[in-house]
Amino acid sequence: MSIIISLLIINIIIVIHEGGHCLIAKKSGIAVKEFFVGVGPDIISIEKGGTKYALKLIPFGGACVFDGMFEESDNPSAYLNSPVWRRIATVLAGPFMNFFLSFFLALFVIGIVGIDKPVIAEVMPGYPASEAGISAGDEIVKLDNKRIEIYRDISLEGMFSTGKSVRVTYKHDGLLKETVLTPRYSKEDGRYLFGFRGPKEYVKGNPLEVVKYSIVETRYWIEATVKSLGLIFKGKVTKDDFAGPVGVTKVVGDVYEASKPSGIFYIFLNLMNLTILLSADIGVMNLLPLPALDGGKFLFLLFEAVTGKKPSPRFEGVVQFAGMCLLLVFVIFITFNDITRFFR
Repeated sequence: MSIIISLLIINIIIVIHEGGHCLIAKKSGIAVKEFFVGVGPDIISIEKGGTKYALKLIPFGGACVFDGMFEESDNPSAYLNSPVWRRIATVLAGPFMNFFLSFFLALFVIGIVGIDKPVIAEVMPGYPASEAGISAGDEIVKLDNKRIEIYRDISLEGMFSTGKSVRVTYKHDGLLKETVLTPRYSKEDGRYLFGFRGPKEYVKGNPLEVVKYSIVETRYWIEATVKSLGLIFKGKVTKDDFAGPVGVTKVVGDVYEASKPSGIFYIFLNLMNLTILLSADIGVMNLLPLPALDGGKFLFLLFEAVTGKKPSPRFEGVVQFAGMCLLLVFVIFITFNDITRFFR
């Protein structure tokens, strides 16, 4: 069951991503040759507006194929013949749609579950917060210059903390106060702690708050992904910190099994929450400035927009193909690692 659910979630995320490319391309007048879901031979296909739409045999992935992506074309609507800003909008539309999907799903999750406002529920004795006089019921407003919107913002800061002192702005009995806290490392938790815990119950919001905090939720997962990627450059991650399709399937299976005792409604809700995370994650990953990813394509387009010189289509095609090969090798490696890690 977890395999079916994983395929469904991954395909939804990919179709939304590729659909963003397709939608903006067609709106911009860029010729789209084919939009397909899955891989392999066609099961069903139709042609509309000069574009072939197809459902393929193996239900995994999909793509939007432009006319004249990496080769010269006489078609004035071909990708390379279109104005550079239209191509930039088309390339960035994929990740944007991933972020939009996260926001859209967050509307339902937050509307149902509520908001984890940054109000302290408990202060832990022997930690900096207690020593500074912070008490239960206080609301954290800022950590240094960062505005705190949800309690998980505080948890995120603690997760990536190196023990550096932080200026904390908080609200106590309606008054703003400031103090400096130096987080203390907890062996039990495996991270630095300020010494307070968040609310045990989420607060329901009005419709405007649901919209606002859905944006915050999307921002939170984007920030968490970016900070996690930062650990790669600091050499603080191992191969077991990555997950491919098998790893995602394992996570989906764990969420499904953990949610089953609570009933189908909570299974659906928790899987929707997981999709918010995965969609935001894929959106960020696609913006990395690496060949074969949207971020790599954007770099070529940015060079063209700034210099007015179009890179050689052949050169760009070779670079993107090389990047695709390296990406495929990476996916195979991570998949093999997932299999040996989870099924040994």
